[in-house]
Amino acid sequence: MDKGTNTKEPLRVAQIIGKMWAGGVETVVFNYYREIDHNKVQFDFFYDSDSTVTPPKDIISMGAKFYKLPPYQRLWRYIPELRKYLLENNYSIVHSHLNTISVFPLFVAWLVKTPVRIAHNHSVLGGNEWKRNILKLFLRHFSKIFATNYFACSEKAGRWLFGNKNFDKGKVLIVNNAINFDKFNISEQTISNIKDKLSLENRIVIGHVGRFTYAKNHMKLLDIFNEIYKKNNNACLLLIGDGELHNDIVERVKELGLTGKVICTGKVSNPEVYYPLMDLIILPSYFEGFSIVSIEAQISGIPVLVSDAVSKEVCISTACKYMNLKEDNRKWAEQAISMLNMKVKLFPACYMYDIKKCAPKLQGWYLKHGKK
Repeated sequence: MDKGTNTKEPLRVAQIIGKMWAGGVETVVFNYYREIDHNKVQFDFFYDSDSTVTPPKDIISMGAKFYKLPPYQRLWRYIPELRKYLLENNYSIVHSHLNTISVFPLFVAWLVKTPVRIAHNHSVLGGNEWKRNILKLFLRHFSKIFATNYFACSEKAGRWLFGNKNFDKGKVLIVNNAINFDKFNISEQTISNIKDKLSLENRIVIGHVGRFTYAKNHMKLLDIFNEIYKKNNNACLLLIGDGELHNDIVERVKELGLTGKVICTGKVSNPEVYYPLMDLIILPSYFEGFSIVSIEAQISGIPVLVSDAVSKEVCISTACKYMNLKEDNRKWAEQAISMLNMKVKLFPACYMYDIKKCAPKLQGWYLKHGKK
């Protein structure tokens, strides 16, 4: 996008992103920020102090500001701190990405009379995580109270939080989890270097990208890979990411006798360079508002096998298959093996996730509804 000169002050939008842990939501918001015209729109990011990563330097260099808040679990500190910043900056738009938790920052925005208050849902009800589900179901009733506008990453996420009636009436705006396609053109030399570093040459590589958290269902992934390994001992599992279940996953790897066959990279800032190392990605998630990893994998030319809990919008190629989580691990393994040599042919619909097409639309929305 042409980021030409502009003598007017840009519209500043408060982006409430919660905890930064190199996850999907902040990645998407950063993707949009990198593509908007910063002479017209700027973002101020509000994040929790217990985040596990620091603000990206390139984002700061583009003019974004970052404000650290107490964790939203400590509402007695979170609310007055956020109120102070919102009053100081006098935003006309507050855009919250905290799903059902958005009720709290949007309440603060309502208190200070911010005219445009966006509740953006990136999630859905999840699996057997009953404590969190109870909280989600409770807070869902309050999700619309302080919001003036409803955004969602997918139809599934939009209908779940804001209701079928609002969705069918067109009151929910779908903002696609868009990516920069150019980032996924990785040089052969880079691929070769990482393969050598991780000793992946001439091996069948099953991959996964995502936080080590309940929603991603790593335990089933390990059981599926175990069945694959029984059929082909040249296979390995490459896990990109980290999280609170790290120790549980390591322990399960030992129990299955897969030590040395499962490679963990930890958190990385450039997951795009790891996709070409993989022959297949398996994502047996319990729940996903939207799986950006599925999109990134297919753009990279990698087939994906996902659980049917994942939104259908992620199927953008001939090499995306769904399976029910109740299916036997051996059946998952058989399906996975059948996909190893599958060619990825992208559908034209894939370009709805091109950040260069999506960013101008969001920027236009901000400029139409906000005020400088």
